[in-house]
Amino acid sequence: MELKTNIEEARAYIIRKAKENDVRFIRMWFTDILGFLKSFAITTGELEGALREGMGFDGSSIQGFVRIDESDMMALPDPDTFQLLPWRPRENAVARMFCDILWPEGNPFEGDPRYVLRRNLKRAQDMGYTFYVGPELEYFYFQNSKDTVPLDQGGYFDLIPPDIASDIRRDTVLALEDIGIGVEYSHHEVAPSQHEIDLRYTDALTMADNVMTHRVAVKQIAQQHGVYATFMPKPVFGVNGNGMHVHMSLFKGERNAFFDPGDTYHLSKLGKQFLAGILKHAPEMTLVTNQWVNSYKRLVPGYEAPVYVTWARRNRSDMVRVPEYKPGRENATRIEFRSPDPACNPYLTFSVMLASGLEGIEKEYELPLPTEENVFEMNEKERTERGIDTLPGSLLEAINLMERSEVIKRALGDHVFSTFIQNKRQEWDNYRTQVTNYELDRYLSIL
Repeated sequence: MELKTNIEEARAYIIRKAKENDVRFIRMWFTDILGFLKSFAITTGELEGALREGMGFDGSSIQGFVRIDESDMMALPDPDTFQLLPWRPRENAVARMFCDILWPEGNPFEGDPRYVLRRNLKRAQDMGYTFYVGPELEYFYFQNSKDTVPLDQGGYFDLIPPDIASDIRRDTVLALEDIGIGVEYSHHEVAPSQHEIDLRYTDALTMADNVMTHRVAVKQIAQQHGVYATFMPKPVFGVNGNGMHVHMSLFKGERNAFFDPGDTYHLSKLGKQFLAGILKHAPEMTLVTNQWVNSYKRLVPGYEAPVYVTWARRNRSDMVRVPEYKPGRENATRIEFRSPDPACNPYLTFSVMLASGLEGIEKEYELPLPTEENVFEMNEKERTERGIDTLPGSLLEAINLMERSEVIKRALGDHVFSTFIQNKRQEWDNYRTQVTNYELDRYLSIL
């Protein structure tokens, strides 16, 4: 009875809030299997019915959803995600709500990425834990979407007045905070016209919604300034690509389960097992965390992106870093996973990360020794002797690794696992049959 009362109160609150803010349209947001945001709008007159029963739509047109003979789906908005869109006028305002996708009879749709994450979070909850994440999303500003002409020639942490990109980034941070998304840092990144906005950590489901909103906000505010923003992993040859370093921890109630005051790294046994799970399953989850052909142009030596499966505390060439403990900040104990890129599907990415870590806990994986020296300066023999594995070097290699992974299959579920692999094989086939400018420039005049 109390749960039903709370749901009713939430619905009443949303309806009242919509009226008070002169909301005329509510955009219903959800993602397809690749992480592309899908949306349709309803009027406030439909809001009460949508909150109670959901809104029907044709799922056969959504990538990775259902066949045409089973196309009817329902989008049920999550009341906790109601927010006004600050880039829309306040008069006749527009709000958004993230939706859970259901079958017509009301059961969760197993191909909904949000449901996949909910299911993995339930596994952690059953073990007594809450999964918190804090991503750092990098992106570029270009003059338009047709080429890669930068807006500035700045570098890491540079301030170059007058700097139009700083103004755009500032307006983006203000928009995110208007939506209720906490921002921890924003700054210029290493490459010209490359920027980063780091989101304040929260539970993984809220953060996946926040990542989707972040990407919309960055692009929307850039468009208002007459420029283009992209999260493409490697848009420019010869400079750093875009990463999405993800800081993560498990909490048990109010206590950080990764913290141990007596350990050299202030990392608990559970934290070490979780980290060992990330390391062991990183190559086979890379298809999810780095899902595009272009992702593997970023994962190459020399551009700060990790290539080898290693961990350390200070060394930023490693795939996983354990930031140093600061006295009095036990709750900040975490691990930083540095291989994902910001063009991934965050719901699936957080799912496979969590599943890999929990696998390490349940099976009590042993954590290998850290690699504090620069792994890129080792030769192949040294890396082999140290047992250092590598991340896949191409989309095809990533497909083949994930296809054999029972851990990732359980994390994603049969529907998403098979559909995702099928889509990625098609992408690889489309890519490998292209004739590129590189081939024409190199071979046409000599062969």
